[in-house]
Amino acid sequence: MPTTPESLRATIDGVKDLYSVVKTMKALAAVSIRQYERAVQSLAEYNRTVELGLQIVLQERYFAGEPIASTYLGAANIHNAKLGAIVFGSDRGLCGQFNEKIVTYARERLKQETENPLVAVAGSRAIPYVEAAGYSIVEQFSVPSSAAGITERVSEIVLAIEQWQEQEQIERIMLFYNQPRRGASYRPHSLQLLPLDPDWLRDLEQRQWSTSVLPTFTMDWQELFAALIREYFFVSLYRAFAASLASENASRLASMQSAQKNIEERLSDLNADYRRLRQSTITAELLDIVAGFEALTRSH
Repeated sequence: MPTTPESLRATIDGVKDLYSVVKTMKALAAVSIRQYERAVQSLAEYNRTVELGLQIVLQERYFAGEPIASTYLGAANIHNAKLGAIVFGSDRGLCGQFNEKIVTYARERLKQETENPLVAVAGSRAIPYVEAAGYSIVEQFSVPSSAAGITERVSEIVLAIEQWQEQEQIERIMLFYNQPRRGASYRPHSLQLLPLDPDWLRDLEQRQWSTSVLPTFTMDWQELFAALIREYFFVSLYRAFAASLASENASRLASMQSAQKNIEERLSDLNADYRRLRQSTITAELLDIVAGFEALTRSH
C-alpha cells in the first residue's frame, strides 16, 4: 500500500504522542532520583545517633574490662560462616541493564565467597538473572514505589534475617545493590551487614567523646547493644533500598534520554519524508492540471 501524506501524518502524530510519554517518564525519573537522595540525606542524622549510642555501650564495656570489639566478634571466622545474600533489583522495567548489572556483580562476588549461599531478591525483574546465574531464591521482596514505603519493606527484611539466623544458622549477610553516581549513572556496590566490622567497632570504642561528661545507661548492656545493632541494620537496609531506587531511576532517566534522542531523530526523518511526499503530491497535481489544460487547448 503506497504511503500517502495522510498516513505519514498519522505516523508522525503517533510518534509525537510517544515523545510526550517519554518526556513525562524522564521528568518523573528525575523527580524520583531527588526523592531518594533526600531520603538518604535525612537518614544521616539518625545514623549518627545510632553510632553515638553504640559508642557509649562500647566504651562502657571497654572501661569495665570487657571490650566488645575484641571479644564479642573475635570468634567468628567469616570465610567459613554460612552466607546469606540479598540482591536489590527492580519491580518495574524500562531501566536498561540495571538488574543484569547488579546480578552479574553479585555472582562474581559470591563465587569468591562460598559455594551455596542463601539468596533473597528484592524486585521481581532481577529474578530471571539470579536464576540464570544458578542460584535458588529462598525469599522475594517487593520494591517500594516511593520513599514512604521503604520502612515497611526494611522491617520485612530484618525479620527475614532474624529467621535466617535462627533457622538456617546464617552468620554472615551481604547486601548487593546499585549506588548512584553523578548524572544519570550508577555502579554496583556490596556491603557486609553481618558480622559487624570489628575495625569500625574499635574506632567507636576508642573515639573521644565530644564533651567531658560521658553518658551512662541503666538497662542491661546486651539488650541495649542488640537494640542498637537492630537500628544499625535498619539504617543500612534503608540506605541500600534508597540507593538502589535512586540508581533504578537514574538508569531509567538514561534510557529515556536515549529514547528521546532516537524519537527526535525519527521525527526529523518523518517530517522530511512528509515534506518530500507533500511536495511530490503537489507537483503531480500541478502536472495533471497542466496536462489537462494542454489537452483542452489542443482540442480547441
